Amino acid sequence: MKKILLLGSGELGKEFVIAAQRLGQYVIACDSYAGAPAMQVADAFEVFSMLDGEALERVVAKHQPDIIVPEIEAIRTERLYDFEKEGIQVTPSARAVNFTMNRKAIRDLAAKELGLKTARYFYAKSFEELQQHAQEIGFPCVVKPLMSSSGKGQSLVKTPADLEQAWKYAMEGSRGDIQEVIIEEFVRFDSEITLLTVTQKNGPTLFCPPIGHVQKGGDYRESFQPAHIAPEHLAEAQRMADEVTRALTGAGIWGVEFFLSHEKGVYFSELSPRPHDTGMVTLAGTQNFNEFELHLRAVLGLPIPCVKPLRIGASAVILSPIASEEQPQYRGLERTCEEDADLRIFGKPTTRVNRRMGVVVCSGPLDGDLDAVRDKAKRLASYVEVY
Repeated sequence: MKKILLLGSGELGKEFVIAAQRLGQYVIACDSYAGAPAMQVADAFEVFSMLDGEALERVVAKHQPDIIVPEIEAIRTERLYDFEKEGIQVTPSARAVNFTMNRKAIRDLAAKELGLKTARYFYAKSFEELQQHAQEIGFPCVVKPLMSSSGKGQSLVKTPADLEQAWKYAMEGSRGDIQEVIIEEFVRFDSEITLLTVTQKNGPTLFCPPIGHVQKGGDYRESFQPAHIAPEHLAEAQRMADEVTRALTGAGIWGVEFFLSHEKGVYFSELSPRPHDTGMVTLAGTQNFNEFELHLRAVLGLPIPCVKPLRIGASAVILSPIASEEQPQYRGLERTCEEDADLRIFGKPTTRVNRRMGVVVCSGPLDGDLDAVRDKAKRLASYVEVY
């Protein structure tokens, strides 16, 4: 048995803890608020700000974990190097977490060091710099905080008049203490995918079937697997994913995001060194191991012989229309459960407008109609009301 310190206890962390419990591991779930989803299924929990380096060190000293698994961006990531030097395994590695928690580090690695195709980009530490670089990039363009999650703080800027609001929104959505944005060329893509990539301690890099997804306001709303992608584009995405994960080092699952253009090919977009929200579609039994089981096995060094597609699948999120500090309630669950699908309520103790509170996942045979499965997931999710 290994003692695992989980940094971040949202819905992805909860599924990871469930996978760890099934293999007899001991997990301490950490987050900045009490009652977080992963805390509800973990062996122990700690409530503190992971941006407080001293508090993080106290928790590590208290629990003496074998493995540290970061699940969010808001972590004093430079401290992870020290833990790694002390002999604690950081997943996938301190280098990987430190690079990918900051869009500047990962974008420069991908574009400048590895030469991967990306959108043109600049950085801005002030509104004035943002205005200057927007003129160089042209409109429309995309503005994102350097440090955020699930698309928070991200804007599509269509005119110069939209820049001030984009800057304010990026600052509001920024995690941590970095007050800087990345401004990108708007890539006119035909679709976007997440390529879940599994790196192993002693085994080949594996790829899950590509996952298509739909975002709204930069946040995931639905995902489906497998996404339709030309064989040559899939091969190029796999090559890029293999190259960037090897450069970052370590074992675990990575959510590598790409833009696909019929005319211009494959663009590297972003990368997360952990299970990806769009990968919740794998909870529908689309492959022999879901993304959380794959992450755990890679973290523990257990061999993963293959990732085998079993079914097609889709996920659709359940959003809250309200903001409340009270425990949220749900109605419509029985209507959703009348059909063949799986419903997950995350168990978040409070809510805000458009907060992700649950997900519906559906599946069908490999030769089935993926559009029909997607429509079913969205319809069933719409029956659940948060109040």
